[in-house]
Amino acid sequence: MAKKTIRLRASNKGGTATVKALITHPMETGLRKDKKTGKKVPAHFIQTVSGKHNGKDVIIAEWSGAISKNPYLSFQFNGANKGDTVELSWSDNMGGSDSASTKVR
Repeated sequence: MAKKTIRLRASNKGGTATVKALITHPMETGLRKDKKTGKKVPAHFIQTVSGKHNGKDVIIAEWSGAISKNPYLSFQFNGANKGDTVELSWSDNMGGSDSASTKVR
């Protein structure tokens, strides 16, 4: 995917960071049929999501076709300071991937 697919925000309150992300992705299960052709739409979904704080993993999620189109993800972790870097990346079953980073506010 050529364009950026992740909108990312991170805020800090008392050392606990809250990360919110909106990922643009079709998330096809492979079970739906195209209404015009009658053929199945191929499976295309995010398999792995990884969140890092200053280069260290804080979340790793394994997803499947059961996640909705354009998924929203929110998580919290401790030990964050304002100005720290948070990075979120994903990879899908068709070889696509993207990543985005932001500073904790």
